Amino acid sequence: MIKREIYQKVEQALARQAAVALIGPRQVGKTTLALAIAKKRKTVYLDLEARKDREKLRDPELFLTKNEDQLVILDEIHRVPELFQTLRGLIDQGRRKGLRTGRFLILGSASIDLLRQSGESLAGRIAYIDMEPLNVLETNSTKKPDPAKLWVRGGLPDSFLAVDDEESLAWRHDFIRTYLERDVPQFGPRIPAETLERLWIMLAHSQGQLLNASKLAGSLSVSAPTVTSYIDLLVDLLLVRRLQPLYVNTKKRLVKSPRVYVRDSGITHALLGISDYNQLSGHPVFGSSWEGFVIENLLSAAPDRTLASFYRTSAGAEIDLVLEFPGLTEKWAIEIKSGLIPKPGKGFYNALEDIKPDRSFVVYAGSERYPVSKDTDAIGLVELAQELRDKE
Repeated sequence: MIKREIYQKVEQALARQAAVALIGPRQVGKTTLALAIAKKRKTVYLDLEARKDREKLRDPELFLTKNEDQLVILDEIHRVPELFQTLRGLIDQGRRKGLRTGRFLILGSASIDLLRQSGESLAGRIAYIDMEPLNVLETNSTKKPDPAKLWVRGGLPDSFLAVDDEESLAWRHDFIRTYLERDVPQFGPRIPAETLERLWIMLAHSQGQLLNASKLAGSLSVSAPTVTSYIDLLVDLLLVRRLQPLYVNTKKRLVKSPRVYVRDSGITHALLGISDYNQLSGHPVFGSSWEGFVIENLLSAAPDRTLASFYRTSAGAEIDLVLEFPGLTEKWAIEIKSGLIPKPGKGFYNALEDIKPDRSFVVYAGSERYPVSKDTDAIGLVELAQELRDKE
C-alpha cells in the first residue's frame, strides 16, 4: 500500500535536491515506497541492516562514486552514521560536475538521530519528508471505509491490512517486542527491555495526561531524569508524542507540563491487551484513545510545519488541540469528543476567549456538520482532516 501523496513529495524533492531523507517509524512503508520510486530510474538499493550491504561500503567514497549516475537508496542509515560526512563531500563534488539533484534517498526510523547527523553534515543539501502511518483520508478512499477499524488497529499498514483483529494484534505484539529487544539498544544507552515496556504500558494507560515524570519514576524505581530520558528516546523513535502547552500573553496561570500520547492507536491498544472494538468500548482508555487517534490523524493531514499544542489553565479553561499554520497567520482551536453528542464544556468557551482563534471546531464520532455555537462547528474527523489537507 503506497502513500501516493508522499510518493509525489519524494519525487519532487529529488528533482530539486541532491539528497532526500524520508523519515518515519518502522514498518510504516518507507522501503516499499522507495522501491516503487526505484522502478522508474537506475537505482542502487542498500539495506544497511544487512551485513552484505554494509560490506559494500567499506570504502564508501569509492562505491558511491562508481554509482554516481544512479539514485542510491540508503535504508536504515542509522546503522552507518559516519556516512553523512562522506555524502557531504560527494554531493559537493557532484555539483561541480553538474550532478545537482536526485542522488541519495535516505530512509530513517528515528527523528533526532537522523536529523542531528544530517543537520551537521548536509545542511543546504537535503530535503526532509515525514512519512506517517495510514490516516482516515487514505483508508477512507478504500472500497469499505471503516474509521473504527483504523482506530482499533492503528495505521501501520501490516496491522491495518491483517485478515482479522487477532492477526493484527499478534503483529503489533511482535512489533513491540522487536523494538524493545532489537531496535532500542541501537539508538541509545542500554535500557532494560522490561523497564521500557512497563513505561510504554504506563504511557498507554495515561494516554493524553500531563507528564508527571516523578510519579512514573516512583512506579519504575528509577529517577525522574531517567524516566525523562526514556521518554525522549520513545519520542525520537516516533513512537510517542509530547504535545507541548500553548504559551500566550495572558495573566492566567497556564499549565506548563506537556501531554504525552502513544502515537499509534493500534500500539496503544496492543500495550493494553485490547483486541477489538467491543473491548475498547468498555475500557477506561476509550475517550483518551480517541483523542490521541484524532490528534495524529489531523496532524498527518495538516500542512507541513504546522505547530501543534494544547491550552489549559489552572482554572480549568482547556482546548485539546491548537493548530498554528506556517507563518503563524492562522490559528485553529479543536475540542475532541468521543461520543455522538458534541457538547463542549464551559472550559472550552473560556479558553476560546483567552486565545481568540480564527476558527474553532468540536470533532466527534459522528459525521454530520452543524454549529454548536456562534463560532464553533461540530464536525466529523474525516471532514476536518480533508479541510486541513486542502490548506496545503
